[in-house]
Amino acid sequence: MYLKVKVHPNSKKDEVLEKGEDSFEVFVRAKPIDGKANDAVLELISSYLKIPRSKVRLLRGANAHNKLLEIFS
Repeated sequence: MYLKVKVHPNSKKDEVLEKGEDSFEVFVRAKPIDGKANDAVLELISSYLKIPRSKVRLLRGANAHNKLLEIFS
């Protein structure tokens, strides 16, 4: 399963908003330095979906606001 995620790093709060069945908007406090925001996004998404962090992988968009995540079993 693939998820499209728009990320807002350096936000005032950590929050996940579901925009559609496979589309999310994620706000993270972490700054986009050394992949810290990406790690925060993966943690938030796994927590939101109630799955282990090891089941979520970043496929595209490591240096962009729009990311493609893969959820696998």
